[in-house]
Amino acid sequence: MNRFQFVEDHKDAWGVKRLCEVVEVARSSFYAWLAAAPTRAARAAADAALVARIQVLQDPAQGGDRAYGAPRVTADLNEGTTPGDRVNHKRVARVMREHGLAGIRLRKHVKTTIPDQSGRRFPDLLGRDFSIGAPCRRYVGDITYLPITDGTNLYLASCIDLGSRKLAGWSMAGHMRTELVEDALKAAWHERGTLAGAVFHSDHGAVYTSKAYAQLCTDLGVTQSMGAIGSSADNALAESFNAALKRELLEGRAGFPDAPTAYRAVFRWANRYNTCRRHCAIGNIAPNAYEAAASATLPEAA
Repeated sequence: MNRFQFVEDHKDAWGVKRLCEVVEVARSSFYAWLAAAPTRAARAAADAALVARIQVLQDPAQGGDRAYGAPRVTADLNEGTTPGDRVNHKRVARVMREHGLAGIRLRKHVKTTIPDQSGRRFPDLLGRDFSIGAPCRRYVGDITYLPITDGTNLYLASCIDLGSRKLAGWSMAGHMRTELVEDALKAAWHERGTLAGAVFHSDHGAVYTSKAYAQLCTDLGVTQSMGAIGSSADNALAESFNAALKRELLEGRAGFPDAPTAYRAVFRWANRYNTCRRHCAIGNIAPNAYEAAASATLPEAA
């Protein structure tokens, strides 16, 4: 218990002077604390109101996102406000910490890449440069598994625009054959209208080094790029995307109850990822909003 509060609670029985001596605090400090009580009460009330707003922002039933931590919550709270009404991110972090409102964290990571030592080799055209910029020029992709509670897995292949962080294309299936990553790249091609001149960066998984995938890239005008074998850092952005998806959809659970539930969950998440989910790399706005602001560069990129 706060020593000042102890003095306040028992001063009628024992007196302030004696209690301050017992708990070893100065009487002047106690009276200063007592005088500040209205300020503390006002702060507690303001924090309670802030907690209620944060809980709404993290409630999916109200359009929120349970995965949002302090930076994204702060951006949501301050969207459309005047400078005088903005909330400091340190205060948001403190209130979330004190009330257990942290974003969802991933509990474990499972490696799924199957390298093909005999497959084709492509140079690393990114050099771990995952910086943002003009959309439609550089893409990264990877495969991640989505566990089902019956012991089976679904697999998701992604094609992410580095310039805007947009999930331009993706596909899901119950296998990890080459068609899975082909469908993701084709989805990006349909979304963008063209991929001519673009770079697609991946790991050395067997599906990405296959002749069929290389031919598709050639047909679409895409230049392949790959990091070093066994180096997840060379495809860190795709790895981060996979971690976020599983963290936010599974929330620590062992798996999805069934495949249809997994498909629906990924579809909703992918739509929210592009239209609503804030990304710190692009100024805490959604990829679609970033691309809209950079729309003048899109015809050139296309």
